[in-house]
Amino acid sequence: MSNSSAVTRIAILGSTGSVGRSTLEVVSRHPERFQVRALTANRSVDLLREQAGRHGARSVVVADPESFRTLDPRPSGWNGGREALLEIVRDPDIDVVVNALVGFAGLEPTLEALRAGKRVALANKESLVAGGDLVMAAREEGGGELVPVDSEHSAILQCMNGGERRTVSRLLLTASGGPFRGWDASRLGSVRPGDALKHPTWSMGAKISIDSATLANKALEVIEAHVLYRIPYESIDVVVHPQSVIHSMVEFIDGSVMAQMGFPTMELPILYALSFPERLDDRSLRTFDAVRSSPLTFESIDHAAFPMFGVGTDAGRKGGLAPAIFNAANEIAVEAFLTERIGFPAMAEAVHDAIEGLVGTSDDPISLVGVQESDREARRFVHDWISRHDS
Repeated sequence: MSNSSAVTRIAILGSTGSVGRSTLEVVSRHPERFQVRALTANRSVDLLREQAGRHGARSVVVADPESFRTLDPRPSGWNGGREALLEIVRDPDIDVVVNALVGFAGLEPTLEALRAGKRVALANKESLVAGGDLVMAAREEGGGELVPVDSEHSAILQCMNGGERRTVSRLLLTASGGPFRGWDASRLGSVRPGDALKHPTWSMGAKISIDSATLANKALEVIEAHVLYRIPYESIDVVVHPQSVIHSMVEFIDGSVMAQMGFPTMELPILYALSFPERLDDRSLRTFDAVRSSPLTFESIDHAAFPMFGVGTDAGRKGGLAPAIFNAANEIAVEAFLTERIGFPAMAEAVHDAIEGLVGTSDDPISLVGVQESDREARRFVHDWISRHDS
């Protein structure tokens, strides 16, 4: 990081969401190490105002122009719109950008921050899914750092510090199974949004909660792991682990396996991403209790009941623009399910049809313009699909 002082200066994109709020909790416990310089949100102006005052943020951005225009009076240091958000991530007074934005909107800020040489503490998995090659190229171009905040990828990073990447034979990501673990496909037809939002172990926003229920989230994480760690898809496995105590495992070529464990909390991977490669003393986090966490169990994914996982991982294997299409199509399908325009099983059907209908055969290099166009096309496709199937 560029700052030579002891205090790391932080910008949090999406500070009003669950990861953003957890980041502020972590930072507030370590004022000697971290300082909040900038906060952004899309529309949650009242909470953003409270956060900015409490944490002394010098720069604040409301990304949604209409929400920004409603500010009266407009506080000093506040700006609105997409370009203002990008200016924050380029600011030379920022050392670490925590990207906790939801969805495709997180890609461009990730690229700009890495080009500017920042450390990106990445909670926006869509950046790597939709534009993985672009993200890695931006990291090389600007000399920035990419440290994952997702608990699964943080776990892999921590385990891989115990061995060189050339000695890794397999990654094992864990999935809680979501609220419908053990349900068969016929029973899932009657699921309502309120049911799907009740995650058994994590407290998350609506989009990621639905993704966890369909296992789309786990497909996104498989693609993300492939991009981050350059591990082939055939060497990445997923197992259902209902207790969410083991966050991921790494198997090495000699057959040994390392696992990262801990009670479910996003604050631990956030702290590690901010302080990496150091570990900071934080006794406020829940002490691990091996007896209370027992038993630890593992199951296979039920592909028939949760086809979205296969749709997503197949898109990853196709490569090119397929992951971007998967990501965009899934975002629109989730919105339609939350507003009860389509049922739970129809989400996977819509996304599958979008990929089949839009993935081309071009071998041209991936560009930001190409990714953005594929994103728009996928959204249009699913909107049209929903209109045709809407009853």
